Amino acid sequence: MSRIGYKTVDLPDGVEVSHRGTNVTVKGPKGTLTATFAPEIKMQVKGNEVNFTPTGKYDNKERALHGTTRANFNNMVEGVMNGFHKTLKLVGVGYRAQLKGNTLTLNVGYSNPVEVQVPEDLTVAVPDNTTINISGINKQHVGDFAAEVRSYRSPEPYKGKGIRYENEHITLKEGKTGK
Repeated sequence: MSRIGYKTVDLPDGVEVSHRGTNVTVKGPKGTLTATFAPEIKMQVKGNEVNFTPTGKYDNKERALHGTTRANFNNMVEGVMNGFHKTLKLVGVGYRAQLKGNTLTLNVGYSNPVEVQVPEDLTVAVPDNTTINISGINKQHVGDFAAEVRSYRSPEPYKGKGIRYENEHITLKEGKTGK
């Protein structure tokens, strides 16, 4: 059983935490994040340390919420301090990306380009036409948007063409052998 919920979260300099009931707000140099946590887990702020303790009987539900709440809070602190970043690579002949304003346009082998609206809280950059950099302070939003973009053309297993994460390894299958 994981005991990650009992680990203390250290607050770096420049990060402020305020909580009222189940609502938690974390402010830092990169921005502000707000979340609502489960009432079964109690949050205690002492100086530059934050601890999470279960309030009732420590059953399976509370055990799961305990570690998840602590991990989500730690991601909030890291996000407002450093931010999160994902890089996507487009692999394939003629596959390219363009950014026009708030719209990401992907040419990935379909008859028409795929246009994706970039969420307000994310920053997307296209340094060259086969690389997409996604960054933001909310880890879940960065990962969800990267997964959405990747889903438009997932890497195929025979030639590896498609949209992949920067360090993703695609295991290629062997093609059919002739008679």
